[in-house]
This record gives sequence, structure tokens and C-alpha cells, in this order.
Amino acid sequence: MNFTIPDKTHDESRQGEALILEPADGKASGRKLYIESYGCAMNFSDSEIVASILSDNGFETTGDYNNADVIFINTCSIRENAEQRVRNRLREFTIAKVKNPGLVVGVLGCMAERLKSKFLEEEKLVDVVVGPDAYRDLPNLIGKVDDGQKAVNVLLSREETYADINPVRLNSNGINAFVSIMRGCDNMCSFCVVPFTRGRERSREPQSIVKECTELFNQGYREVTLLGQNVDSYKWKSEVENQKSEDGNVVNFANLLEMVALINPELRVRFSTSHPKDITDEVLYMIAKYDNICNYIHLPVQSGNSRVLELMNRTYDREWYVNRIDAIRRIIPECAISTDVITGFCTETDEEHRDTLSMMDYVQYDFAYMFMYSERPGTLAAKRYADDIPDAVKSARLKEVVAKQQQHSFARLQAQLGKVQRVLIEGFSKKSDKDYCGRSDQNSMVVFPVNENYKPGQYVNVLVEKTTTATLIGRVV
Repeated sequence: MNFTIPDKTHDESRQGEALILEPADGKASGRKLYIESYGCAMNFSDSEIVASILSDNGFETTGDYNNADVIFINTCSIRENAEQRVRNRLREFTIAKVKNPGLVVGVLGCMAERLKSKFLEEEKLVDVVVGPDAYRDLPNLIGKVDDGQKAVNVLLSREETYADINPVRLNSNGINAFVSIMRGCDNMCSFCVVPFTRGRERSREPQSIVKECTELFNQGYREVTLLGQNVDSYKWKSEVENQKSEDGNVVNFANLLEMVALINPELRVRFSTSHPKDITDEVLYMIAKYDNICNYIHLPVQSGNSRVLELMNRTYDREWYVNRIDAIRRIIPECAISTDVITGFCTETDEEHRDTLSMMDYVQYDFAYMFMYSERPGTLAAKRYADDIPDAVKSARLKEVVAKQQQHSFARLQAQLGKVQRVLIEGFSKKSDKDYCGRSDQNSMVVFPVNENYKPGQYVNVLVEKTTTATLIGRVV
């Protein structure tokens, strides 16, 4: 067991993960694809879409980029150090290209749209640059490179949702799966590049989502996470009778949650990410209504101060956020809540920083992703405000936020002592093949001795007997 206090400034466990899948029957072209992903869950979901498209065109995957004919790196622009990591990785791939001149190197995702000219013309690191809405064009773009051209498609779409593409589940445990329900974002948060790199918000047709989740359940998956930059603003207008909700021909996020929950009570449903301005009591009551919709909400606060929130263009203030937290606590008393926090945003004072700390004390988050502010070129904040908080001050404030969150995370886990958790077994624990691990309804990791009567993919009731600072430990009852 690891009893050290975890630093949850960012979950880096999957960053740079290479994806492997079984070759498609009868379609092999002999060409090998290496694809590596960075950033958020949406990026990893997108890599599965890319792999599905290229698998249909005869590509096989490899876990060693030295054996690849095509290398793709799926990128993230949210933080400066994420971009720097990608640049360093591209230089390594460029060295591999010297040994293999026919190697195709491409950049996918958010950095592709933002830095296309740098990659193609100035730094000459890549052959292909493809934005998040152009993955269907990849076979054509690779063909252009084969013919000696550079290839780029970073056009953003108002329609593309990849609804008809059944993603290849890569590096999956066969139990949990991401399902994209919408793409893009209309929230112009001043610190964020996503609206510029992923385009306008558009929702995916609900029946295609239900179909994908149903197929996953029939394949043995027992948990789906519905993904969107802002799931609460999901909205689909339809003329089809069986897709109507109480609002007539509009399916909203609460309706969609119910549609997925009704697939089977043994299919656990999660979602990410919610926005404080959009999460409604209707959604909260839907969570409370169905046992298989998990009692867990990720609700980014970013700052606890209303003036800073206004500068961030978050479109809510401290009072509104507290109202939403109170609603969650009232309607779903057992709900776990996590968040995102940015320290050292432009002009933030010590007193305003203390407002963030007091917000953390009020909510008692189960865990948090915590960052120092990193100015992103092209954002509203970069255009309007000076990045005027010294790094040393940002860092000191971040340390205070992390320390407080560690206290709250531990206290929230301690409150589970003596309680029984329903756990979906995901596999063996990282420390021992004598212990299983899985997540509780509230998204806490639970470790317990292997029981020969149960196997991964099944639910068990675990009595919590002790905790580390990040994990519940117990036994099957």
C-alpha cells in the first residue's frame, strides 16, 4: 500500500500513453500506426476514434514508435507545460525520421489548430496537422504525404460529432468506457483555448449514444462516462416521437442521463464535465432517481472570488456556485464533489486567494485538480490582462490549495469508515495480485482482498475498515 499523500495537482497517470488494438480482420495493409495521447479524457476518446478510422483503412498499431510507419501525437493546449512536453516528444520522433525517411509524423488535436504554421513551416517537425473535427480526412491526408506533400486540415465544424463511428476501445480493461456526447464549447472562459481549438458546441444524436452504450454493455462493459466540455448544456432537437421529452421535441442532459440509465440497472453511468452555470435541479433529481447514475459530480470552481470569476468570464459568481453546491447536498446527500482550481490568475490578490481557500472549506471537495495560472496565447485573458502575478506567488498559493485539499480528501475518506460501498471490480490493485481494486459509487478507489467468488466486471459490497490518504481499504461482505 502507498500511504504517502498524493499530489493531485493534475492526474498524469495516462499522459503519453501509447494505444494498442487487435488488427482488423482481412484489412491489413502492412502499415503500422503509433498513436500517443496527452491531455483530457476527451483526447483519449478521440484517439479511439482515430484508431477506428485508420483500422478500417488497414492500419495496425504498434507500441514502439521505432517500428511505426505513421506516428500521431494527440495534443493538449490547456497548459504550457503540456505543449512543451509534446514539442520535446516531436523532436524525438524527428530523430526517428532520419533513420526512416518514409516515416509520417503528425499532430492531432488542440495544438494542431493553434500551432499549425509553426509545426509545418518554422520548426518542420511534422508532415500532417489535423484538428479535432477532421479525423475522417486522415486516410486522404496520409495519402498526400505519401505523394510528397505536407498535409493540413484544421477546419472546425458545426456538425461533426463522429456519431456513426464506433470507437475502437484501446488499452481498455473491458469494464469502463468513455462515450462522447458532444463536441466543442461555447463558454468563452478567458483563460481557456478550447473554444478556439475545438470549435462551437454541438450535441450528438441521443439514439446513437444509447446504441453505443447498449453495445458496450452487451460486450461486458459495466461503466460508461458520458463526455463533453460542458455536459449540462447538451441539447438535441428531434422530430422522432420516441426521443421526445417533457419539453416537446428537445432532449436535454437530464433526459439523456435517464435514457442511458434505463439501458440496464447493472450499467453504471458517470459524466464529465459539469458547468456551474448550467447544472440544473432536474439533473440532480435524475441522479437521485436512479441508483446506477453515480453520486459523483465534477464541478469546476476555478476561484472562490466573484471579481476573479468575472475576469475569468465564468458567468457565475461565488453566491451562485454556493447555491449549486447547496442544491447538490440537499438533493443528493451522499454525492461526492470534485473541482478544478486555478491559483494566481491575473490581478488576484491575497485576499481573493483566501476566498478560494474559504470556498474549499465550505464545500469540502473529495478531490481536486489544481494548477497555477498559465497564460495561453490567443485567449481573451492573454489579450486583455497582464499575467502579473509572480511565479513564486502563484506557486506559494498553489501549495496552500494543495495542502488544504489533502486535508479535505483525507477527511472525506475517513467519513466512509465502517460503511459499506458498492464497488465495481476493475482488476488487481497496483501493489498486489492478492488484492482487487475498483471504484465506489462516489468515485473513490477501494482495495480489498481477492475473493474467488468474484471477478473483474462484477459488483461487490465492501466494508471499509481503514483508509490511506487516497484509498479506501476493506473486505467483501
